[in-house]
Amino acid sequence: MFGRKKQTLISTPESNQQDAQQPRLSPKSPSEAIKPMAPPPPPPRLRRRRGGPLSIMSGLLTLLIALAIAAVFGFGMLEREVTAKGPLQNDKVVLVPKNTGTGEIAGILKQEGVISQPLLFEVYALFNRQRGQLKAGEFQFKAGTSIAEAIDTLVQGKAILHSLTVPEGLTSEQIMARLYENEILSGEINETPREGTLLPDTYKFERGTTRQQIVNTMQAAQRQALAQIWQRRSPEVPIKSAQELVILASIVEKETGRADERTRVAGVFINRLMKRMKLQSDPTIVYGLVGGKGTLGRGIMRSEIESATPYNTYVIEGLPPGPIANPGRAALEAVSNPSRTKDLYFVADGSGGHAFAETYDQHQRNVARWRQIEKTRATTDAPDSVDRVDPNGDAAVPAGTSGGLPQDLRGSADVARGGRQGRARGFDASEGTDKDPLKNKTFDLNSPKNVPVLSQP
Repeated sequence: MFGRKKQTLISTPESNQQDAQQPRLSPKSPSEAIKPMAPPPPPPRLRRRRGGPLSIMSGLLTLLIALAIAAVFGFGMLEREVTAKGPLQNDKVVLVPKNTGTGEIAGILKQEGVISQPLLFEVYALFNRQRGQLKAGEFQFKAGTSIAEAIDTLVQGKAILHSLTVPEGLTSEQIMARLYENEILSGEINETPREGTLLPDTYKFERGTTRQQIVNTMQAAQRQALAQIWQRRSPEVPIKSAQELVILASIVEKETGRADERTRVAGVFINRLMKRMKLQSDPTIVYGLVGGKGTLGRGIMRSEIESATPYNTYVIEGLPPGPIANPGRAALEAVSNPSRTKDLYFVADGSGGHAFAETYDQHQRNVARWRQIEKTRATTDAPDSVDRVDPNGDAAVPAGTSGGLPQDLRGSADVARGGRQGRARGFDASEGTDKDPLKNKTFDLNSPKNVPVLSQP
């Protein structure tokens, strides 16, 4: 056609190269053209090298997860077993000796029927070391105690506590005898403590505690109590040292066991000391004769009233050289803060207490009243004349300012501490004579005189 330019295709090297790379498509038949084409094959898989840090970490993580699952399952089973009811049918006390290992403890509990699986006991005890070590001692396990409860009992140290009661007024030698009579305590006592250095009280202890440990505890308690009482003593008390306080308290302790009388009895002795009068206390005669044994086992004889011993307050002036017993806290308190009275005498009143008097005439009337009370009891034998002056035979009428409970009955269950109704007649055998210790100051410890035989007033 006229007017159109004729287009010509000019081939270039680049186009020739593309044509060479792309194969020519041959014409397909209509039926082949409508058929779906097959998908191309997948690309070939590249094989990775096995091992390496990633693979190790993955394995470790898998192992840890498996172990954690097993641990949770095992711990649950362990908890169920250790909290299960044990085989013990009745409550039982088991003694675990000192220096016993976990395996030995498990064996003891198995033998006593507390647990049935000692190996499980050891394993659980090992897992619970953070609670503390298993302790030795005497333990009570309740019926059906589980392994966990048994371990808690041993870790917390809930051992059975035994008690030892030491009554007031015993000598150190008598207290030592009581310690040796106790079969739960063990061991020997190094030496008998000095008189007055032990504090009477009730002490708690575990089985296996030694007797020396109890002695040490009693001595420490006495030092602590004495220091406190000495600090708050009355400034009017003519006591120069804590030791003198213990000495006078021991005399008060032996003279009365009534709480309402201690301060008044202490006041009598304080008044006598301030007037330079002899104390005239029967228990000091006894201690001068028998020492730490504490009791004569009979009445005091006439000849013993004037027996020249350092402790006999019928002979010596002032306080004896040492305590005659171990006083309790109440007696120490009474001496440190005595009653402010003018009393100089006291005698049993027949009701378990004492009648006090400021003058000798008043005292004589109280004595006469006490004799009348004694006459009504003449048909009965009085066992509490022991360690008091014997009114029969060749003994003198009772000496001293007091009448009371014999020393060997102090603390006995048969005699109440408040029941001091002794037959001892509360007057001095030498009162009113030239041998009266309050008037006659010629006593010589090196050449004692004999108290004359006096007829009963």
